[in-house]
Amino acid sequence: MENKPFVEFTSFKYANLKPIVMKNIYLFSGILLLAIVYTSCEKVLASPATSTKDSITVFCSQELSTLTNKWATEYFNSNPETRIKVVTLNESGSAVSYSGGALSFVTQKDYTSNGNDELWKVLVGRDVMVPVINSNNPFITSLFEKGITADELSMVFTDPSIVPWGMILGNKQNNAVTTYILDNQEVRLNLAKFLNTDAVSLSAQAKKSGSELVSAVQKDPYAIGFCRLSDILDSKTQQIAENISLIPIDRNANGKVDFSENIYQDLGTFSRGVWIGKYPKALYSSIYSVSATKPSKEKEVAFLKWVLTDGQQFVAPSGYTDLAVNERKSKADDLTITQIDLLANNTESSNLKMILLILGITVVASFGIDAVLRYRKNLNLTGFTNPTGLRPDRLDVPAGLYYDKSHTWAFMEKDGMVKIGVDDFLQHVTGTITQIKMKKAGEKISKGDQILSLIHKGKQLNIYAPVSGTIREFNEFLKSDSTLVNTSPYSEGWVYVIEPTNWLRDIQFLSMAEKYKIWLKEESSRLKDFIAEFIKPGTTEYAHVILQDGGELKDQVLADLAPEIWEEFQTNFLDNAK
Repeated sequence: MENKPFVEFTSFKYANLKPIVMKNIYLFSGILLLAIVYTSCEKVLASPATSTKDSITVFCSQELSTLTNKWATEYFNSNPETRIKVVTLNESGSAVSYSGGALSFVTQKDYTSNGNDELWKVLVGRDVMVPVINSNNPFITSLFEKGITADELSMVFTDPSIVPWGMILGNKQNNAVTTYILDNQEVRLNLAKFLNTDAVSLSAQAKKSGSELVSAVQKDPYAIGFCRLSDILDSKTQQIAENISLIPIDRNANGKVDFSENIYQDLGTFSRGVWIGKYPKALYSSIYSVSATKPSKEKEVAFLKWVLTDGQQFVAPSGYTDLAVNERKSKADDLTITQIDLLANNTESSNLKMILLILGITVVASFGIDAVLRYRKNLNLTGFTNPTGLRPDRLDVPAGLYYDKSHTWAFMEKDGMVKIGVDDFLQHVTGTITQIKMKKAGEKISKGDQILSLIHKGKQLNIYAPVSGTIREFNEFLKSDSTLVNTSPYSEGWVYVIEPTNWLRDIQFLSMAEKYKIWLKEESSRLKDFIAEFIKPGTTEYAHVILQDGGELKDQVLADLAPEIWEEFQTNFLDNAK
């Protein structure tokens, strides 16, 4: 299906208004924009130099005083034009009382205990607790295959009697387990919470510092220690200390470390696993920067972006855990200030406010007309949203295509080449696709191989091939406009042209449209059950983003959900379809 160029579309009675209306609107917008830029530049040139004395004031809870002061000092060293004053709160300080217009760094405990749900916040670090073992433990191979459950940890950390390794491994090994714990209230509370007991019941040998605990475990091949993740990092390399290994946790207690639980190979993989929710939530807490509203002052945003990027190197030395590498960029990008944000903060110029208001109305009007035209043009294509919710009877399933349970389709052209893409269900689940990772022309693929990744604001799904062959062409338009997968998944949004190698065999495992529609009904029902299991939609935290009136799943149901839910969707709906 080939669409005519947008400027040539004249199939409804308002089309002849477009050239006149759009031309004048964009001309008017351009004039106003020039006026704003001129006024802004004039004001900047006329303004006096900004004083460096106490340019920014930030607040912090007592626990984060060392880290916050370190951030302030290091930022000033590299940005001497911005001085930061740090105010440490007393124990009764409330985030509500001090966050008005200023940045504040607080622990998760401080944030939740003061009822601050309406405050803006961004994650800047974590306090992660981990069980560790000597890398020379003779049973480490078995332990990495089966993992350790909460009940098994409870057995060795709360029973004052001698517990043999055989009780953990399920064999007759009688070597005694020795346990150590960091003598720290937060560490004890987190372990007790995970073990569903109280801190008083813990019977491990207490060590005053992380270095003492690490040394004890390094000397004892039968030991298990429990401490902060930062305690086991080498101060020079910031990697896990020599002869120390993280213990895999068997979260579902099925006697093995599943694929979704296997995050313990190295520090980077583990950090990402914590980020996407594969590590028990009871064993870590968050560190936030909070404010009454999203920061829009240029210096505050610059400082906070630095905290989320270069400033992360100072998190671990202060006793906490820094963010995963990919996580840092996504959070920093969310803080970008637009020119409109900067101008809106200028309370001294009512003229600029008026201009902004007029410009906003004008731009909205122009985009509104443009959107109407585009909508009317694409009535025969799948749209971004489904106003009736994610209903299988509303999904587009064109006849004549072959469909695979990996939510892909295939169609053989007259020249024998096969065009493939993703189905309508998938684009309605993910929401607007912001980026697509594709393979290069010439690469050979087999049915079930990963062939592309769909990305929505940093969260991604890996998609698998419906057929085997050699990629002869990829859709170059998707590089500049990935939303074609949303607006037209079966035409302009195609992904590859493939020269097939086993077409007749491959199509035996594919479905035609009518059969695929029936399967999509089952898939939609399974998605609703999946949401109910992993999200618990009865809670107010998620109900507004996944359900509409009547209990129907909302369109783009995954769009606003956390990365760990995307990981579970990947495992349950795409990986299992291979």
